[in-house]
Amino acid sequence: MQIRSLGRTGLKVSEVCLGTMTFGNQAEEETSFGIMDAAEQAGITFFDTADVYPLGGGMVKVGRTEEIVGNWLTARNARDRIVLATKCRGGMGARPNDEGLSRKHIISACEASLRRLQTDYIDLYQAHAPDPSTPIEETLRAFDDLVRSGKVRYIGCSNFPAWQIMQAHWTSDKANLVRFDSAQPRYNILFRMIEDEILPVCREYGVGVIPYNPLAGGMLTGRYEKGQGVESGSRFGLEHAGELYRKRYWNEPVFEVVEELKRYFSERDKSLTHVALAWVLGRPGITSAIVGASRPEQLEDSLQGVSIVLTEEEKNFCNEAWYRLPRESDPHVARR
Repeated sequence: MQIRSLGRTGLKVSEVCLGTMTFGNQAEEETSFGIMDAAEQAGITFFDTADVYPLGGGMVKVGRTEEIVGNWLTARNARDRIVLATKCRGGMGARPNDEGLSRKHIISACEASLRRLQTDYIDLYQAHAPDPSTPIEETLRAFDDLVRSGKVRYIGCSNFPAWQIMQAHWTSDKANLVRFDSAQPRYNILFRMIEDEILPVCREYGVGVIPYNPLAGGMLTGRYEKGQGVESGSRFGLEHAGELYRKRYWNEPVFEVVEELKRYFSERDKSLTHVALAWVLGRPGITSAIVGASRPEQLEDSLQGVSIVLTEEEKNFCNEAWYRLPRESDPHVARR
């Protein structure tokens, strides 16, 4: 497991980041503990979560994932060993100020996350998505105060298009405020829109890139086939979130491309799961890929991709897959 710097900062993170959004819904606490144990044993020192997780849990479960992560950090006395990232922005209640990137919500959301995570600081605090109703300067001033108070070490953004990353950087520079040191976009063999603008911007300005969905919600494990029904409890069958993942990946062109990839790498004795992770980790400008699981053994299998070396021919075969797929109209509308 390689250790990499987060963008231009001195913060060191593992090249794989543990994604935790299954905790509390697809994985109960005991299983989640097993996943975190397996991650640490494999050398993962970087965990990512969000206040609205678990995925697909609905309003009755928001915050549960952070509680489970906090319980594990305390039980394993692991806080100082883990670079801990979480996010705010999503709805945590029914009141008007229970969501968004206003000063009021960011500060209250941070305090609530600190309680659930059972810690007095967050290593990387991220805006989960843009908030068009709040000026970016207000958002950054709230983050700046949290950093100055010692409750947050670094800040980042998730699901921000390139122009809003640049707008935030210009605002930080103009007003002498803390800046986004990381971006968390969706990226995998089947979805490469970030290569047009987001990756070049991040490389130019020293922003770490922490992509999510490197396995395309499980589609790049080769587990799903055309004509197969959606499995209850899988990423594609989750209440609330399943529809989003089906829209992204559950269509005939994707199934056909995945089948081609699976056949090609099967002939070379390589698992598509491992190849998909290796491909993302090998792309220019990538800091750490977020990998989640609903069982410890699932994570252990996925992590074999860290040691896979792809030939130029194999990389090119992966690269061609993207050009055979239809384009999405607006990649920034939905977030995970």
